[in-house]
Amino acid sequence: MQTSIAPVGRASAGLGLRRGLLKELQAAPTGHFDFLEVAPENWIGIGGAHGAALRALAERYPLSCHGLSLSLGGASPLDVGFLQEIRVFLDHYNVPLYSEHLSYCSDDGHLYDLLPLPFTEEAVHHVAARIRQAQDILGRRLAVENVSYYAAHRQDMDEVTFTNAVLREADCDLLLDVNNVYVNSINHGFDPQAFLAGIDSGRVVAMHIAGHFDESDTLKIDTHGASVKPAVWSLLAQAYVRFGVQPTLLERDFNFPAFAELVAELQTIRRLQQEGVDRG
Repeated sequence: MQTSIAPVGRASAGLGLRRGLLKELQAAPTGHFDFLEVAPENWIGIGGAHGAALRALAERYPLSCHGLSLSLGGASPLDVGFLQEIRVFLDHYNVPLYSEHLSYCSDDGHLYDLLPLPFTEEAVHHVAARIRQAQDILGRRLAVENVSYYAAHRQDMDEVTFTNAVLREADCDLLLDVNNVYVNSINHGFDPQAFLAGIDSGRVVAMHIAGHFDESDTLKIDTHGASVKPAVWSLLAQAYVRFGVQPTLLERDFNFPAFAELVAELQTIRRLQQEGVDRG
């Protein structure tokens, strides 16, 4: 599929292609969002009305892809056949960015959750080798996303050190999830600004932002089902200072508000991006 659509710019704001938002995304006038993020697992081989909607939207907007089930940190061999299907999908839609989670989600079957890795040297070598293998099959660089987690496994190093070690050994990029940084900082008691300062700046190629649920002052749950909190907006602005303005996705997976509310949040992303550009 060859299109004349311009690639995703660094100062751009996107939404996830969710079926619950499909009608609104199709009806939205140009300018409400700049790109759409697709989970390839949910769209590969889809025909009928949904397949037609994907093709029509891809003719209007650039796509990025964010995987859900590759299980980069898992013990079972990578699904080579699935990776080959993803490569075809990425090539067909001219997708410049494919990202996955720095986690695992399978153990003799799919666990339907993104589980954290131990922060150990052994885990660094294991996941980095699998990322390199995936990149070889995909024929392109992969970006990994920092995930939210609630139970800390063995931690011989902190999350920043672990993340940087994986990025360097795998020679891959980072999709920085700003909400996950904030949620983890509250749940595990670290300084989110120090986290941003510690990440290798040249590896960040995109960002995610989302809402979360305040279980208590010391427990935040990453839900993607609420509006973005003020503290997370502030952290996003700081991320733009640290890493430069990057394509930023507003994640909303359920509990969808009126579409105008999502557009307003996208406008906040754009305002913070413009402020970042002006500072730069």
